[in-house]
Amino acid sequence: MKAKTIDRIATGIIYALVSVVVLILLFLLGFILIKGVPHISWKFLTSPAQAFIAGGGIGDQLFNSFYLLILTLLISFPIALGAGIYLSEYAPKNWVTNLVRITIEVLSSLPSVVVGLFGFLLFVVQFKLGFSIISGAIALTFFNLPLLTRSIENSLSAVPDLQREAGLSLGLSKWKTVTRVIFPIALPGIITGIILSAGRVFGEAAALIFTAGQSAPAINYADWNPFNGTSPLNIFRPAETLAVHIWKINTEGIMPDANQVSAGASAVLVIAVLVFNLLARFIGARLYRKITAGK
Repeated sequence: MKAKTIDRIATGIIYALVSVVVLILLFLLGFILIKGVPHISWKFLTSPAQAFIAGGGIGDQLFNSFYLLILTLLISFPIALGAGIYLSEYAPKNWVTNLVRITIEVLSSLPSVVVGLFGFLLFVVQFKLGFSIISGAIALTFFNLPLLTRSIENSLSAVPDLQREAGLSLGLSKWKTVTRVIFPIALPGIITGIILSAGRVFGEAAALIFTAGQSAPAINYADWNPFNGTSPLNIFRPAETLAVHIWKINTEGIMPDANQVSAGASAVLVIAVLVFNLLARFIGARLYRKITAGK
């Protein structure tokens, strides 16, 4: 009876702590959404921001956020995929491999402001790229690589060894076993990791303040020549993202409707991150059912 009583008390404490965490999360999300959703409209999502007058939107900042996200994934995913495959399938179990894994853990725990300062000193100043989209994308790559590499490695390591042995027993080479047998099975977990890391990158601000810049010059959406200064695709132009825009409004915003713009932008950012997380679960589960022929 004593053991059962202790078990019930421990279980109750665990449920109480989980409930507190859930309630705090719901309170924060509810507060942001209730204050911000009424200010969201199509005009707000597509019109450019205003610095001194009311009625501005977040169109340019929203585009910059997605553009930076795509560039970051294009740079970081091939590197993370190669590193994840090596660590999971090829790396021997020795001190070098352990050192690589420890390095990845250390990089994943670095504050984003440190990554931003590193990107500022190296890419903005030393390489003379200036405050630009490419500087921000490379800095976010350093920020994103540890999480993405670890996610890919875990997805590949979760594949049963029986699948590896089956591929090798059929005469497939190590590389073909990885690409034809292991990778397709691990694909749902890899896709989930990519989307979750995308949500983390999309909401990043500190690293971009020092690399992509805090200004939002006018973008000419009629000119898609990437070599023109005002083109949306020009990677050497400064780009204020949505998260940086929210920070800037709350620190130095002087437009009459600064509170409304900040609330609406914050709600859009929260909704985007929620969509990334829900999409990761949906796509991961869908791919898993398709690969395993489940219903």
